[in-house]
Amino acid sequence: MDFTPSEEQAAAQGLAARIFGDLSTHDRLVAAGSGTDAGLWKEICAAGLPGAAEETGLLGLVLLAEEQGRTTAQVPFVASCVYGLLAIAEHGTDEQRERLLPSFRDGTAVAAGAFPAAGTVHAEADEGPDAEGGGRLHGIVPLVPWLRDATHVLVAAADRSLWIVRTAGPGVVTESVETTAPWSAGRLVLDGAPAERLGGSGAYEEVLAGARTAFAGVQAGVCAGSLARAVEHTGAREQFGRPLSTNQAVLLRAADAYMDTEAIRVTAYEAAWRHDEGLPFAEQALTSAWWASEAGRRVVHAGQHLHGGTGADLDHPVHRHFLWGRQLDAHLGGSGTVLQELGELLVKEGPE
Repeated sequence: MDFTPSEEQAAAQGLAARIFGDLSTHDRLVAAGSGTDAGLWKEICAAGLPGAAEETGLLGLVLLAEEQGRTTAQVPFVASCVYGLLAIAEHGTDEQRERLLPSFRDGTAVAAGAFPAAGTVHAEADEGPDAEGGGRLHGIVPLVPWLRDATHVLVAAADRSLWIVRTAGPGVVTESVETTAPWSAGRLVLDGAPAERLGGSGAYEEVLAGARTAFAGVQAGVCAGSLARAVEHTGAREQFGRPLSTNQAVLLRAADAYMDTEAIRVTAYEAAWRHDEGLPFAEQALTSAWWASEAGRRVVHAGQHLHGGTGADLDHPVHRHFLWGRQLDAHLGGSGTVLQELGELLVKEGPE
């Protein structure tokens, strides 16, 4: 295994770090409220970062996702890349790729994901010689992150088939929902909504594994950002005539948070690398999701704790890392659920 980024991946990450670092500022996040920073999204697309994510593979996307998480940038970048660009590039037909990918590359189209599959959405495939993989969807998805920004939603039906739905199409109703983190989420209601099928057998599992890996990358960035703020705060804040960072308990708490952050990062890198190499990566994706959920929760709590009362002040930016960390924990499914799924997969596959 070699997780060393290629020149293209390193260049894309450096560009992302500069754009997110310069533009996802505290003042702009305050101004955006619970919505998306439209100006930042425009700059990201103008710089070609969605296209770079497609060109540099899942590992490249994980590197870019870290930079979004590090600054808690309120844009649908990772979601649109996972459920739009990469899903269509890997599982779409030639016609779908030619028709849909250009608009996702330049950001004029944005994808959200109604995942994971649940029994609330049912698909009725169109019949006849002219159907061409079309269908109708019925059901309700209570929470879809970034739905308010999306032009398309990748919906996982109860039978684990994947369908692309236009949010502005007939039979589609979206309702605003507020979440722990400001992710422009919504409730999706489908009443005979026209949809087109994406991929075949196994597409759902691969897209879900890729999404888990990418959002684990976001969590690695969230944790790194939280820890960096904690280090800055404890190094500058004095108590009893010396910096808080000289307190052994503070040092140990920060060291544990650092190790947890690195565990999230390396497991996400491994899963993404295996994907890009064409190797099975379902176990690794679940492992990265477990670390992102379990350890991510510990890290953002530590970051909040190390700030003392300041961490609870909404005027201080560290609280966003806490909110994102907890939202990602829930979005990944929770560590207990993910661990159970990993155990079931290992039992199913048996000893090597």
